[in-house]
Amino acid sequence: MASRYKDKETGTVLLSFGGQWVSWTHTAVAYAAFLSALIVGVSLHFHKIVQNEWYGYPEEWFPSVSATIGDRYPERSIFMLFIAITSGPRFALVGLWYLLTARPGRTLPKAVAIAGLIRTLTCGGWTYITSTDDHDWHDILMISYLVFTIPWTAGCLALSPPNAKAIKYRKYLAGAFFSTLLPLVYFFIQHKVHRVPGAYTTYAFFEWSLILFDVAFDAVTALDFSTFELVIRDVNGANKGSNKSSVSAAVPEKEKESAALGVFSAGFRLGNALDIAADAYHGFVFWSVLTSLGVVVWYFPLWHMGISGYEAFVMSTISPALLGVKSIRSFVISNQRVFHLLSLTGLLAYLVVNPAIRLFIVSFGVSIGCLAWAATWFSDSVHPARLEARILAWMVGLVMSSVAKFAWYTNNPIWPIMHGDNGGWNATGLALAFFAALRFTRWASLQAENAVEKKSGSAVLSAFGIGGLFFALHSLLSDTSTMILWVWDGYPIRGPVSNVHAWFTIAAMTSGLVIGTFRPGLVATWTAFGVGSIGAAVLTLYQQWFGYYGALALATYLTAISVPLIANASKKNPATVFGLGFFIYNFLVLFHVWVVAYAFVPGGPLVREHTDWIMITTMFFIGAGVFDLISEQASAGKANIRRRLGASGHRKYHVGILGLLNILFLGANYLRFPTNDYKPYHAEDRLFTAGIWTIHFSLDNDMWSSEYRMRDLIKELEIDVVGLLESDLQRVIMGNRDTTQFLAEDLGMYVDYGPGPNKHTWGAALLSKFPILNSTHHLLPSPVGELAPVIHATLDVYGTLVDIFVFHSGQEEDEEDRRLQSEYLANLMGSSPRPSVLLSYLVTNPLKGNYNTYVSETSGMHDVDPSDWDRWCEYILYKGLRRTGYARVSRSTITDTELQAAKFVVPHPGDDSARVWVASPKQRDKKASESDVPPGWRFPALFNGKGVRGHFYHVFNESRYYKY
Repeated sequence: MASRYKDKETGTVLLSFGGQWVSWTHTAVAYAAFLSALIVGVSLHFHKIVQNEWYGYPEEWFPSVSATIGDRYPERSIFMLFIAITSGPRFALVGLWYLLTARPGRTLPKAVAIAGLIRTLTCGGWTYITSTDDHDWHDILMISYLVFTIPWTAGCLALSPPNAKAIKYRKYLAGAFFSTLLPLVYFFIQHKVHRVPGAYTTYAFFEWSLILFDVAFDAVTALDFSTFELVIRDVNGANKGSNKSSVSAAVPEKEKESAALGVFSAGFRLGNALDIAADAYHGFVFWSVLTSLGVVVWYFPLWHMGISGYEAFVMSTISPALLGVKSIRSFVISNQRVFHLLSLTGLLAYLVVNPAIRLFIVSFGVSIGCLAWAATWFSDSVHPARLEARILAWMVGLVMSSVAKFAWYTNNPIWPIMHGDNGGWNATGLALAFFAALRFTRWASLQAENAVEKKSGSAVLSAFGIGGLFFALHSLLSDTSTMILWVWDGYPIRGPVSNVHAWFTIAAMTSGLVIGTFRPGLVATWTAFGVGSIGAAVLTLYQQWFGYYGALALATYLTAISVPLIANASKKNPATVFGLGFFIYNFLVLFHVWVVAYAFVPGGPLVREHTDWIMITTMFFIGAGVFDLISEQASAGKANIRRRLGASGHRKYHVGILGLLNILFLGANYLRFPTNDYKPYHAEDRLFTAGIWTIHFSLDNDMWSSEYRMRDLIKELEIDVVGLLESDLQRVIMGNRDTTQFLAEDLGMYVDYGPGPNKHTWGAALLSKFPILNSTHHLLPSPVGELAPVIHATLDVYGTLVDIFVFHSGQEEDEEDRRLQSEYLANLMGSSPRPSVLLSYLVTNPLKGNYNTYVSETSGMHDVDPSDWDRWCEYILYKGLRRTGYARVSRSTITDTELQAAKFVVPHPGDDSARVWVASPKQRDKKASESDVPPGWRFPALFNGKGVRGHFYHVFNESRYYKY
């Protein structure tokens, strides 16, 4: 066909060249930028650029990219010169790719081009702004570059012209790029957290590999741009993507769809994407309200110290039983929008101050939410594609909830225990929820008056499966740190850490959802159930990395089986399946409370410490649902089921949302990555301040999350080492939270969570400005009452090894328990030859009873102030240190217990240390006035008199000092 541009064809061409030269120029100059900097840097500054914060040559012998291009002259200048030259071909490459792939009415090419432009600009940002210039902006731009690399790579794969060679290279290079990320992160953690010699060199090789793969991926465009001649004139129909290969165009098209998981095959529509995003957000709202119910219920037995009666509100979830009444079922199904909007009332609870009314509002929201979702699933069960979209919205909502909780340090920003002062985004969340609910209910009801129930199979077995599944999802996957803390075993770190490795849980959940959606036949088998059961057993029985591998297998299975299991259950009687299913869920929730609260509840001793029974019961219930599912598939025919479910265009959007959530999680993960460079407040005086605080599960007197207020007091008191008691919040009734993450990261402290949630204690945690070299967890003898946890940690305090014990004794009523515990702990403390501090909750009067076992020749410990007669719970003991100060600070309304703090000077090794060990009681307990001690030894004057925010020095109405 003749060109329309006759004048161009007959005119004089001053310059013309093939489009591929844009790609080759970009590739050559980009490689020249990095490789020239590497050659010059190694030649001139080898020892300096291989040196890192821990090691230098010979342990580290190859420089990282950032060290190579960073601050040394002339390599930095050479690198920046070539990068500046690269920008021209780079912008041209992005523009030519858009011209090649643009089609009328298609949004994706525009989106990919925008991602390419932003990626180019952010690349210039992190290369020209080094970490030395501005560390924060360097990191922000680097993360942004990596984030936009993902849509650029996926988009290029999806939009590739039918060129088999180019598609093959793109697949290989994209796979190599993303496969490199995992070992890159692993060796960075080995370097940054574990300080392994040589780990940074290995990390550097993977970092350089990323550069090579990244540039090579863009170089593949040369194979596509060969159809362009830059005059600019299209001589070969390039914008249609000519195919000069002998291979049929259908073959590379199929290969391209396979590389992109087939999610782009039906085209992309922004409106559809926003609708699916709204659906997922509506699922997030459901999980946010459901997970908040346990927290607001827990507040009441917590303050009543026993069953309060408010626990009955956990049964709010069984509202789907009302669907057994046909008139109610018809009304709910016909008015789904009304009920889904009513379920948002749970988000309004934060506006109410009264805890009881807040609980009523949340329970109403949960009840309506469970009813609405059950009705929606049942109504859409006659349309497999729509039903699958609803289930995925609900499950992606769970993933979104876990991502949000990670970003907010295990709190959900729209919970009713949150508000503006403690990090809540309640108003924003509510506004988004309203519009999401409207879009979620955009479709008309498919069933109302003539509802169709599937008669085959067993509704009761499905109900058991639903109950077990919902409990497992809630108790194990509603927070990414839950299963990590199940396998936590103290220092040195030999397993996953919540703020470093939690993405693996999200990745497992994402993988499970993709498998369950695209390959349901793989998971709806007894083999898959067996794999999930083995994972559950490994998680329950083992710790450290091996236990976490079981957790990942279980997480993958649970999310994978959820799609076919809920789809099968939705076709049956909704009152039986979801009403009974939520009742079974509630039974398991109470069961997993009973195993730890056995001392306070009827029948508790029968299930004492039997988390293993809970896991067995949960998997047994899920197995019942799987049995019904497999039976149903055998009768219906798997091929037919797969065909009907596959006829849907929503999957690409759900996969895209999952991808975006993973990116957001990794961004938050990067921002939360530990620096491990924490500094004590008074290093110049060799002094540290130690504190003990019973934090009452991080709920203040008015049922608000109290982390921010705790943070403020600990920071203002300049506490270097603090023991926290009643700190284990990793259960459904406590919201699956972990206060220590926020406190440790915000205050700049190392943290030992203590015995995990599967150890059946109320929690004991240790936060320290000093490195924790070793820690072990003990469960002290408790034949009758609650378990008594102990953390025994060894810290590196100014080069001296100091032991810290954090301990929570048993209840007042269990005298024999407390006697046995005092003997165990006295022997444990006495076994340490090092300076030591006990931060504890002893339940004894000073100078009486078990006190004389804790403070004895066996333990070698001394009371921080023997003259303080007004104590019962919290005590601080010590040995081998020079105690210089002691204070008791009122709690305000944060908790029910004061914060006690003591100051200690670490003696210098040698004669000074020897004098401290042999000092007499008269010498040790000699008091001094504040003016007699150095300024660095003093407690903050902020809390003198009336103090601030309800915190002040009380009992003595001042802080006490000692000098010898």
